[in-house]
Amino acid sequence: MSDVETLFAALRQAADAEAVGAIEVVVRNGLDRELNRINVLAFAGQHELDEEMTIAAFLHAARLGIFEMTWNVLCPGCGGVLDTGASLKGVVHDTYHCGLCAAGYEPTLDEMVEVTFTVNPRVRRIAAHDPDLLSPVEYYRQMFFSSGVDLPDDLEQKLAPIMLEMIDLSPGERAFVSLQLPAEFVIIFDAVTHSAQFIDVKGEPTSERQNLSFIVSQGHALNETVVLRPGALRLSLENNTDRRVVPNVCIASDALHDLLGHRRPFLTAKRLLTNQSFRDIYRTDTLDVDQRLKITSLTFLFTDLRGSTALYERVGDMAAFDLVRAHFRVLHDIVASETGAVVKTIGDAVMASFPSPDRAVAAALRMRQAMMRLNAEHGADDLLLKIGIHEGSCLAVSLNDRQDYFGQTVNIASRVQGLADPDIIMTTEAVVGDARVSEILRERNISSVSRIAELHGIDQRVRVFALS
Repeated sequence: MSDVETLFAALRQAADAEAVGAIEVVVRNGLDRELNRINVLAFAGQHELDEEMTIAAFLHAARLGIFEMTWNVLCPGCGGVLDTGASLKGVVHDTYHCGLCAAGYEPTLDEMVEVTFTVNPRVRRIAAHDPDLLSPVEYYRQMFFSSGVDLPDDLEQKLAPIMLEMIDLSPGERAFVSLQLPAEFVIIFDAVTHSAQFIDVKGEPTSERQNLSFIVSQGHALNETVVLRPGALRLSLENNTDRRVVPNVCIASDALHDLLGHRRPFLTAKRLLTNQSFRDIYRTDTLDVDQRLKITSLTFLFTDLRGSTALYERVGDMAAFDLVRAHFRVLHDIVASETGAVVKTIGDAVMASFPSPDRAVAAALRMRQAMMRLNAEHGADDLLLKIGIHEGSCLAVSLNDRQDYFGQTVNIASRVQGLADPDIIMTTEAVVGDARVSEILRERNISSVSRIAELHGIDQRVRVFALS
């Protein structure tokens, strides 16, 4: 058995058979570009696979060494990759600047960091493993643009009407290009260094040749916009870096915006951090201890067992321990099946995160039913589960050698749980105001009663909703 066959045999033991089968086919027979920065959600859709099982399969495959996982910081405007690393530990800047869009962005894990998978060169070598050997167009497709930009197969043909020039420059090389400038806004941009020059072409056409120099350097340089007139341009392009660059001259027209405007969902860092398989596989490899990465929206669910101390006294340590352990197993399975992840357990309490409020509410309703079943099987109402849910912004941090969350959203979710009764799920306005949550409550005939509550340690009073 070859090394690759051994790896896939191990993967079949760890992950969903259908997902593994699809992965094995594309690794063996797919085009090179299909194995570079794989968009897992698009892969699942293309092969009609369950998204969560597909994510888990790729995570296990990365752990086995079949794929290399990359975390890419994206420009929200053009979808370009501004930075890339092997883990979230590489996201170290407070602001990332896009030369193509001439804008700076504070990185958030919701939509600005994607997670992609590239086949390991020991499994199969592809062109993108040597990106400097890719054609200029393929470099833009495979290395600059994120997996969320849905670029067409005939990208070169689509670029032809708006691309005045694209050139390949070796280190230290200089070239001269003659162009005819249209009365449009024109951008000179290099996808390797992100150097850019904007040209506002306006006024009366000129018969005199105009001259412009564009020097590609390592500093992601953005030069001030220059104003030129329609007509002939002699452009000097110079590569002052130690690697090959691929500058292009394009018209910033509606056609360009339309080409880059075709987007598709991608695996965000936020979604992966709330994935139970990821937390189980990559327990301590996510963040550095000093990192604080912003998530603009995450939903937290807290649970706790009411009267657990009395339970131990009533039924004894062994029986109580078995009951509590069974309750943890049930909660863990429900959280994972609703695309959430258990962040930590504290005594008999659970802290879980979900990518959206509706998944947290769906999990809470299932938890309530599951505790009723466990109690019925046990013949006593010993497992009295209190549940609280809140949604908002937070920071992803590393605490006690584990990936955790910090902020007022977490505090409020914990305090809301403290207001709950075993048969009542407590939420906040941020949760019940979600359209998908409203649909769940309506479909399941769940009533909600609101009141204003004071939460310990929280300055402002909070409107809470009791779901029964």
